[in-house]
Amino acid sequence: MSSHSHETGRWSRRACLKWAGAVALWPARTRAGCPCDDTTDSPPAPKADAKPLKSLLVCADPNNLPFSNRAREGFEDRLAQLVAQDLGVELEYDWHPQRLGFYRTAFKTFNANLVLAAPVGFDMALTTQPYYRSTYVFVYRKNGGGIRSLDDPALRSAKIGVTLTGGVNTPPTHALAKRKIIDNVTGFSAFDERDGRPGEKIIAAVASGAIDVAIAWGPQAGYFAKQQKVGLEVVPVSPEEDTLGTVKLPFTFGICMAVRRPDKDLRDKINQIIARRRNAIDRILDDYAVPRLALK
Repeated sequence: MSSHSHETGRWSRRACLKWAGAVALWPARTRAGCPCDDTTDSPPAPKADAKPLKSLLVCADPNNLPFSNRAREGFEDRLAQLVAQDLGVELEYDWHPQRLGFYRTAFKTFNANLVLAAPVGFDMALTTQPYYRSTYVFVYRKNGGGIRSLDDPALRSAKIGVTLTGGVNTPPTHALAKRKIIDNVTGFSAFDERDGRPGEKIIAAVASGAIDVAIAWGPQAGYFAKQQKVGLEVVPVSPEEDTLGTVKLPFTFGICMAVRRPDKDLRDKINQIIARRRNAIDRILDDYAVPRLALK
């Protein structure tokens, strides 16, 4: 089994803004607020392997629950195992933080077969049909006010937490600034990876009362909210799409799997697995409390 570790790189502002305009600034799949890659130039397309697939080489983040970690405890790890099992091949990993250059490293340097998450419309790889669609959410304590809209007047006085991604504004940050809601907003770093749970602190702050409401990416928020000792509400952000000048600012994202551009046969086989194993995929996502919207 591969166990390489290449822990370098940071996300770029230009990359994140491109996600915002082109594929809608996918969050923090953050892995933390906006999983993005440097799309300044696309990697050369690797040659497809004409030999039968003997193993499935997945490139994943080694330290980022609920998505993946070296112990293979994330929901993406379980999905990777399902895909490998249905393909009848061994599952192997190369590890790399999902930040700047992640997809280029995965498909060019590592020559990986599969990355478990890319947004609908992603153009740096060949993507499958989406296997789930999630959203940014409000998280607050039960009986904590019932905030459901970015235009709720309660947000003007509430203590709000948002995710910071190294100087790049995520959709919630843009939306709050547009509404001149600034002074009562606290940022939580997306890059504290000491315990492999970088999305937990903002949710724990809601549970402790340090903040009144968090606006966070659904998969992380749902997973960590379920683990708190007090009851928390996890509610989809409304509206599903905002505007920032002339740019659409979506808060919902369809998530696909991604393969190398030439690997159309593998993409088609994985699409068949996604369709055939829909119930199993949903059970895995349910186990991790991933908030989901209907697929489009």
